[in-house]
Amino acid sequence: MRLATLTIALALVGGCGDDDEAPAEPAGRFAQLTVTVDPDGEGGKPARRATVRCEAPEDSAVCRAVERVPPKAFEPTPGNVACTQQYGGPQTATVEGTLRGDPVAAEFSRVNGCEIARWGDAAPLLDAA
Repeated sequence: MRLATLTIALALVGGCGDDDEAPAEPAGRFAQLTVTVDPDGEGGKPARRATVRCEAPEDSAVCRAVERVPPKAFEPTPGNVACTQQYGGPQTATVEGTLRGDPVAAEFSRVNGCEIARWGDAAPLLDAA
């Protein structure tokens, strides 16, 4: 009996978490993103920054825009992909945070055909923010 009590007590103590752990993201959160768009890249105009928080895609027009962005838009172009060498402009953007419970950290530009296509895929979010 003492052995069983001791085993249960040790199991309970072993399962206790550290108080310094960050709280988990609420289960219903659809998106929590920081979007930064610099319309002239490293030019003189300041970048625009917006925070997008959505519990569900239906929350607002921006949240509906986020839902239209395909997940592949947040993935970098693989190094073994041939991209057309066309320049789409100096614009740059970053998106950081969580989307559908997954971490997002993406950089966008318009320096070649592949990056222009990624920008186009993310445009609903970049334009809305």
